[in-house]
Amino acid sequence: MSERKSDASRADDERAFFGRRKGHKLRQHQADLVENLLPHLALDISTAALADVREIFDPAADALRLEVGFGGGEHLVAEAQMFARTGFIGCEPYINGMAKILAQIEANNIGNIRLFAGDAAELLAWLPKDSLSRLDLIHPDPWPKRRHWKRRFVQDKTIAAMARVIKSGGEFRFVCDIDDYCAWTLSHMARSPDFTWLAERADDFRLPWPSYTMTRYGRKAEREGRKAAYLRFKRV
Repeated sequence: MSERKSDASRADDERAFFGRRKGHKLRQHQADLVENLLPHLALDISTAALADVREIFDPAADALRLEVGFGGGEHLVAEAQMFARTGFIGCEPYINGMAKILAQIEANNIGNIRLFAGDAAELLAWLPKDSLSRLDLIHPDPWPKRRHWKRRFVQDKTIAAMARVIKSGGEFRFVCDIDDYCAWTLSHMARSPDFTWLAERADDFRLPWPSYTMTRYGRKAEREGRKAAYLRFKRV
């Protein structure tokens, strides 16, 4: 059998950090939100970013945070409601997740969230230097098969990209219930000169940080006996 890969296989290898973009059919109201509300909240990274991205919010935000792969949006929505003067960007290529958070934004009249339905690597490249106070990655897809590890968000190149956009003193926060991906993340972050792990005792990574909003996936993992790690890394 030939070892040459098909064009489809090579394209699959080159995909970044996500898989399917759409799952079950959207309900009518969800489809309406994607068509009518999303364009008002979506970031356009085809144009140059503002020197101060906090100005995309009205009024301008005091700080800017990014959540990559927000899933159903529970954590992102809770954070946006808790920190009304902070601007939040949610990145999610999965359209069903985008529809879910749009429904929550509409129902709660949330004005401090902007959305990006694409590849987080492209978003990080677009953001100006030192623009984020925090980046959250909550229960990401672990891509457990070795041939898919390159799709994991935590990579050396991504860490370097995060170091460029997270300001000194800012944080990268990572939550995961898959031991292998936690070990992977600790190993990759440990070799970065730009971040330091904030854990001083076991409870610092065994327990959620104060005011953490448990996601639907996180509750499911707990019911099934999987323990999550809550990792915080400070940008030095």
